[in-house]
Formats: sequence, structure tokens, C-alpha cells
Amino acid sequence: MIIKIKNMISWFKTICNIQSLRYIIAGFGIVVILSGCDGNTDRADAYGNFEADEVVVSSEAAGKIQWFDVEEGDVVEKEKVIALIDTTLPRIELDQLLASKSSAEARLVQLKKSVDVQKERLKVIQKEVNRVTKMFQEKALSAQKFDEITGQFKIAQKELEQMQSQALAIRAEVRVVEARINAAKEKLSRCKMVAPFSGTVLQKYAEAGEVITFGKPILKMANTNEVILRAYVSGSQLDDVQLGQEIEIGFDKEKNSDHRRKGVISWVSPSAEFTPKIIQTKEERVDLVYAIKIRVPNSDGKIKIGMPGEVFF
Repeated sequence: MIIKIKNMISWFKTICNIQSLRYIIAGFGIVVILSGCDGNTDRADAYGNFEADEVVVSSEAAGKIQWFDVEEGDVVEKEKVIALIDTTLPRIELDQLLASKSSAEARLVQLKKSVDVQKERLKVIQKEVNRVTKMFQEKALSAQKFDEITGQFKIAQKELEQMQSQALAIRAEVRVVEARINAAKEKLSRCKMVAPFSGTVLQKYAEAGEVITFGKPILKMANTNEVILRAYVSGSQLDDVQLGQEIEIGFDKEKNSDHRRKGVISWVSPSAEFTPKIIQTKEERVDLVYAIKIRVPNSDGKIKIGMPGEVFF
């Protein structure tokens, strides 16, 4: 009897252990299902990194940098003066040209007065010619005297023509000097280096006090108000990609969340390439992908150059 009771107790314990195991398995299954329903596991359709339209600003004049009023990381507005190159020589050249123009204009004014005098002289000689012509026709004047007076009139006419041609030459000279003045003013204005657009200074290549030559880069800047996400898609995803298409992109916010923002596809590579190292895994090293560019607004500056991004079609 005692043996039967012990057997029954052992059987009951076994049944209880099996039932507990079932509850444990069921509970684990529920956890797996719930974790699968968590929205944080939403995978992106493509990955890439943010970049921007970068521009290297070079010097348009040669000379010593008088001052350089920006630092790396500064945000500058379009047309802001960021550097000044020594203006001494361009200013001297401009002053010389302005003096040459004044001199030419003064000679032109003097010549104009001489032309006016010559015209009055011609009027007087013309009256004398008319008088002696009448006398010569009436045989009251010798041919020698007539030829002398008419000759003086012709010489006065030639002198007037010569003065007028000199006036034309001086006017042409003034126009040449004016063109050189405009060139000198442009050269002087290029000593002031201005920002070509509103953006962020990424890198400086020169400092105040350095002597630079024409065309030497002084800084690199980028327009960060709108950034570009260069991402990569597989051939099977190309049907989901169209130029001008608005899509959603994401970038890191916190450990378990991200920012979401709309972007527009602006470029699709016409040829495939191997998966870039920045996003490849060991299994994807031989996969072919297509690069795309997505323009994303960034007026708040939250997106930084080089930051990873995700694409959701």
C-alpha cells in the first residue's frame, strides 16, 4: 500500500513539471510575437551617407591677405566679405588711369576751343574769299592775290579737319582709358573675397598675413541648408525609384529612435557598381547596387555631413 502511494506521488510531480514547461513555452512565444510587432524593428530599404555641394573658394587677386574674418564651422551669408587682399597696387593703378583720363579730357576741351576758333577764322576768310572773287571777276584784282587768299582758305579748312581728327583720336583714347579704369575697378573689387552662397565653412587653406597668388584656394564651404543623401539600391528596387519622387528618409536621433524627413530623388546612377565599403557586409561584397541622390532640406542644421541615413520607399 505504501509503495502504491509513493508511485502516485511521483506521477503527480511529473504531470506538474510538464504543465509548467508548457506554460513557459507559451509565454516565450508570446514574447517573441510581441517583439516582432514592435515598430522599432522597421528596416530601411536603402542606406547611405549625407553629403553636401562643396565649393572651393579661390583667390581672384594676388597679394597679402590683410584680414580673414571666418573660422572653420562658421555659417556665412551670401555676399558677405570673408577676406581682404592688399589693395595698394590696384588702387595706385586706378589712380593713374583716372589721372590719364582727366588729362585726355582736358586736352579734348582745349582742342574743342581751338576748333571753335578755327571755325570763326574760316568764316572771316570765307568773307574775304567772296570779296576777292568778285573783284577778280571784275578784273580789279590780280590772279596772284586771288590765289593767295583762296589758298589761305584751303589751308584753314585742312587745319580744321586736322583738329577734328585729333578730337576723334582723343575721344578714342578716353574710351580706352575708361575701359582700363573699369578693369582696374574690377581688379580692385576682387581684392574683397565674398561668400558665393550662404553656407558653412568646412576648411581654411590660408591665414591672414600670408601672400597668395591668383587662383590659390583659401577655403572650402558647403551649402548645408540642403544636403544630399547618397544611398544605394539593388536592381530589384529600381522599379521603386523615379526622378522627382518624394520619399521618406531617416537619420539618428537617439539609441532606439530616429528623425524622419521628406526628400526628393534628384539623380539615379545609369550603371551598377559593387556595394561600397561603407555599407557592405561580408555577405554583400559581390552584390551590385545603383547609387541614387536624394536632396533633403536641412534649414535646422540637424543633418551633418558624413552622417549615415536611411531610405524608406
